[in-house]
Amino acid sequence: MSTRSLPPSVISTLPGHYYTDESIFALEQAHIFESMWFCVARASDLAKPGAFKTVTVGRESVIVSRARDNSIRAFLNVCRHRGARLCTEESGEVKRAFQCPYHAWTYDLEGKLIAAPNLTKMPDIDRVQYGLVKVHVREWLGYVWVCLADEPPSFEDDVLGEVRTRLGDLESIEHYDVENLSVGRRIVYDVKANWKLIVENFMECYHCATIHPELTEVLPEFADGYAAQYYVGHGAEFGEEIQGFTVDGSEGVDRIPTVSDDQDRRYYAITIKPQVFVNLVPDHVIIHRMFPLAADRTIVECDWLFLRDVVDSGKDLGRSVELFHRVNEQDFDACERCQPAMSSRAYAEGGVLVPSEHHIGAFHDWVLGKLKTASA
Repeated sequence: MSTRSLPPSVISTLPGHYYTDESIFALEQAHIFESMWFCVARASDLAKPGAFKTVTVGRESVIVSRARDNSIRAFLNVCRHRGARLCTEESGEVKRAFQCPYHAWTYDLEGKLIAAPNLTKMPDIDRVQYGLVKVHVREWLGYVWVCLADEPPSFEDDVLGEVRTRLGDLESIEHYDVENLSVGRRIVYDVKANWKLIVENFMECYHCATIHPELTEVLPEFADGYAAQYYVGHGAEFGEEIQGFTVDGSEGVDRIPTVSDDQDRRYYAITIKPQVFVNLVPDHVIIHRMFPLAADRTIVECDWLFLRDVVDSGKDLGRSVELFHRVNEQDFDACERCQPAMSSRAYAEGGVLVPSEHHIGAFHDWVLGKLKTASA
């Protein structure tokens, strides 16, 4: 970290090379993305046995699929024979098994090796031992979370703990019944920026008055520059004349009936490290999932979730989706403007965080702690 002398009102960011150095990114892949619980897919995308998605977690390709018993399983996307990529499509469906396109080694939906050319002549091969390498799986909020670690950290501490820290309890998020909402819209963004820039951006509102005119119209307190969403239990209140969380402040769609009265007309945001943002409003929920692919490239999948009846009815969701779609584009454009400067000599010692951004320093300390553990 920087050793320069700074006035008391500002603290240092990470030095620029933390956002550009591929060796640092490799450490983050191994000791953050491959060691923590990582949110990969909406469970409803795996509609029936045999449905699968392939996702990138750190340095690994992972198959997430629904088994015959309707449970969700995850495996490394690697044939145990010669290492060929088993599934080459981003999503799809198999009838009963996964078959390697190289030598036809075949695995059932539970990952067991069930067939291969001349397999009967190799009776000493243990079909479980030579099955697909399994990955730990949890379901929560209607999403599939995986962990590549041999011994995964506590889901209750690392994931649910982030929600408790932000909202004060789990009951508050349960009011939104996220598991049973339907995906009304999904937009995938290819962001030419380091994942940490995206997290830092989401964690502060110093920029809100500058680049988010639509958002600050709906949430006037965001114009003050303080990330009020990071106070425990606090939800930013809608403006007095605002009817709904929409791009023009007009009325939204049907409110989630289990949302409490004190959550009505409020916006809550939660960061779940390392790669999930949860946004809660009375009539829908917005979930961001980041997939860091390189030091300067991050894929962000964003889901807008509404009541099932609202989605099935074909109601116009455009104004509700457009508000945060614009926020996303504004944020990601800002991150992409920052990324080239991370390799500038002007940023060699980093930038600075003003008082309303000081809480980002805790995120930097967390990253450094993970990297320090990696080098210990």
